[in-house]
Amino acid sequence: MAVLTIFFQMLALLLLIFAGWYMTKKGMMDGHTNERMSQMIVRVFNPMLIVASAADSAGQISLYTMALVGAIACGMFAILIFAGMIFSPLFQKERRQRSIYQLMFVFSNLGFIGIPVVSSILGPEYVIYVTEFVLVYNLVFYTYGMTLMEGKLSLSALKGMLNPGTVFSFIALLIIIYGIHVPDFIKTAVTYLGNVTSPMALVAVGFSLANSRLKSIFGQPGLYVFSALKLLALPLAMLPLLKIVTADEELIRVCMVMFGMPVGNMPLIMATQKGIDSSVCSAVIILTTVLCVFTVPVLLAVV
Repeated sequence: MAVLTIFFQMLALLLLIFAGWYMTKKGMMDGHTNERMSQMIVRVFNPMLIVASAADSAGQISLYTMALVGAIACGMFAILIFAGMIFSPLFQKERRQRSIYQLMFVFSNLGFIGIPVVSSILGPEYVIYVTEFVLVYNLVFYTYGMTLMEGKLSLSALKGMLNPGTVFSFIALLIIIYGIHVPDFIKTAVTYLGNVTSPMALVAVGFSLANSRLKSIFGQPGLYVFSALKLLALPLAMLPLLKIVTADEELIRVCMVMFGMPVGNMPLIMATQKGIDSSVCSAVIILTTVLCVFTVPVLLAVV
């Protein structure tokens, strides 16, 4: 896959972010609109894209491959947790702020951004692999993530794993494992709904960009160091290990996209709930989202 082709595909996604920025600046979007859009993406459109991918992939993916992807996802999170413990003190000495950096290392935007990127660059049929990363993400967040911030593992935290992303990821896996045939009219409906995911998710990022101080995002050298480590250094360090466990180039490309995704919203939500200053977290989310337009082609070029 040519680097230039990937770059222009990522550039197209950047234009969708700009569209969200433009609509916000022109008063066509406000906080209420963005909140509702985000809810629709998380609860309806993303789950439908996951099911649509499973419906198209039923009978075409082996159980061995699915198990391998799950193992790779677990390995990725184990490495990122270790990296967060090692590197977060370099960026922040204060304990609570350091915990936020640890979360930012570990919890990337696998669903909100990862699904649109994989669908746009590699094809919607590969979204089914992303579902396993999303499942492991939820498991790790509501165990390790909540324990890190709360100091203990609670039942209420575990209940948080029962969300639309997790439920529909399980449904998608069942479709693949048992080769369930989804009727064409249902497949068409969920495909149409799933196709809304990419543009709406990126428009929502544009809204966040329009409501942020650009200097606080793009004017802090330390955030670029973090972004380079998160988006390039760590994924490239994991690539040799990935090539040991599989020679499937398409699977490697999907995994490299997952490795190189920007920081997700969950660390920001946790910081806000705990009353921790979230300005740096908010800036990192937007900066890494914009920079991944340029870093993802690099990651895929070295595969």
